[in-house]
Amino acid sequence: MKIKRISASSYSNTAPLIWSFLYGQNRGKYEVILDTAPSRSAQLLSENKVEVALVPIIAFQQIEGARLIPQVCIGSKERVRSVCLVTKGADLQNVKKVSLDVSSKTSVTLTKIIFREFLGFEPEWETAEPQPEKMLYESDCALIIGDPALTTDENKFRKFDLAEIWHKFTETGFIFAMWMTKHKTCEIDFAKARDEGLAHLDEIISNYIAEIPLSVEEFRKYLSENIAYSIDDSMQKGLQLYFELAKKHKLIEKNKPLEFCDSPK
Repeated sequence: MKIKRISASSYSNTAPLIWSFLYGQNRGKYEVILDTAPSRSAQLLSENKVEVALVPIIAFQQIEGARLIPQVCIGSKERVRSVCLVTKGADLQNVKKVSLDVSSKTSVTLTKIIFREFLGFEPEWETAEPQPEKMLYESDCALIIGDPALTTDENKFRKFDLAEIWHKFTETGFIFAMWMTKHKTCEIDFAKARDEGLAHLDEIISNYIAEIPLSVEEFRKYLSENIAYSIDDSMQKGLQLYFELAKKHKLIEKNKPLEFCDSPK
């Protein structure tokens, strides 16, 4: 199977995974489609408009015939920083209405699991564009992901890190997204592409530093410590538990077993 098109979110945390395709050894070999919303990549893969996509992990359970590409992910071992619930100061136990960022299905599902399974109640839900001020005008809590979450003003809002909450209750890491395809084999070595990207963090940071108000040191810590690009045992256990809880709370119709495509040796 010849791959022609791949898709990914353009958030900064995806940059180490796609750097090779934009600037490195894989440059020019594939058409790369970028969008700010991770859910857009899931849609493109579902509609067969790309051969491979970096997809919110919950979409594995929703896209017919989807297979995971092993080893590579966007995840977190304990604290992710860029997926959070924000309030104007209220504790989550006192939340009554949550505005959900439309950009990611994985984080929406995780938010519902946190309230139903860990906090023991369910607030009212509504969907919204990722604009904290507007989201909190009508709701007392908002789910924000990606760069908007990373740059949310902590002097104005109280932030609750979703990976941190997940780790507190489960003692496992969390996988937010993985490369997926509908084909049995994949010619691209995504692990090698990841390693090439991680070797060029200085260039990646320079591409985003004008847009994201973090110091170079904080940006490097975010990409090299908060975000995990390889899957360890804790994250694997977290993934399986996440799917089990999603099924328990009827957030997915069935919990299909993990299925991987064959990758380059």
